[in-house]
Amino acid sequence: MTNKILVLAGDGVGPEVTTCALAVLDRASSAFGFSCEVEEALIGGAAVDAAQDPLPADVRKLAQASDGVLLGAVGGPKWDMAPPALRPERGLLELRAALGVFANLRPVRPAPVALPGSPFKPERLKGVDILFVRELTGGIYFGEKSEMERQASDLCVYERSEIERVARIAGERARARSGRVMQVDKQNVLATSRLWRRTTDEVFHDDFKDVELSHMLVDAMAMALIMRPQDFDVVLTENMFGDILTDEAATLAGSIGLLPSASVGAEGPGLYEPIHGSAPDIAGRNAANPVGAIRSLAMLLEMSLSQIEAARAVDDAVEGALAAGVATADLGGDATSDDMTRAIIERINP
Repeated sequence: MTNKILVLAGDGVGPEVTTCALAVLDRASSAFGFSCEVEEALIGGAAVDAAQDPLPADVRKLAQASDGVLLGAVGGPKWDMAPPALRPERGLLELRAALGVFANLRPVRPAPVALPGSPFKPERLKGVDILFVRELTGGIYFGEKSEMERQASDLCVYERSEIERVARIAGERARARSGRVMQVDKQNVLATSRLWRRTTDEVFHDDFKDVELSHMLVDAMAMALIMRPQDFDVVLTENMFGDILTDEAATLAGSIGLLPSASVGAEGPGLYEPIHGSAPDIAGRNAANPVGAIRSLAMLLEMSLSQIEAARAVDDAVEGALAAGVATADLGGDATSDDMTRAIIERINP
């Protein structure tokens, strides 16, 4: 069976890092004997320039018909003054809605090659391996908004059903790890957070008695991630808190360029993308770190194509290249995007 993969390179360094990921896909599919049909299309600013729409209707249909979507990055200063309907980021939000993805999974593991330049003492990072599960389609980002000259408001709304479904994904993931979930909220202030805490307590009591559920306020969590990151396994939280905490956690890994993500729903194709932005300042210079995109591809292989061995081989190859000291500029090295990709490809073996 041929797997259908849609690649949406997007803007800035997006085309460069997705090209690197596709080179890795070619090697992995050849080594592990599966086939992929890859189609490429526009999203974000590139789609605005070409079609006056950050997610054209035909691209939406291609995404929905695929087995998995690999995305690069969207946005850049070129479109900063665009009207809301033509903002590149709108294309990403519309794509998430079209695919029905509601849980964003972001693994964080420190890279040894990045430790010399890290602000953390090496012993503080020993054993750090965290999976963030962020609710993706609700909360303050999607609530009703009002903006006037002297007053503005953003409404934060959550339905119990939205919390239940992402809590179950966190519970299932924890079962495959060390069996611990930390749910993060601001229940001492926010009514939505109190709903999050009640709902997760009930879900885990009913369906995940074998998983240890704990709670922490988001401000305490922001400090704990720096002071004792080894304490955490699966971290479950709402949309805005997850957005902020995962960028903070990128410092643990050594560079935001190393981190992948997967956005998944109950069924249908998943959306896979590095968590870094479009980095227009280095676009076209063969300098972007492709590891986040390549690890996102590995998540696509595992979660959407069920190519478990190939996904593991790609992850192992990334770890091998980093352990050998191959490092792009963000990691303190002088390797180009192509250098890093070649170092990974030559380590992919059945």
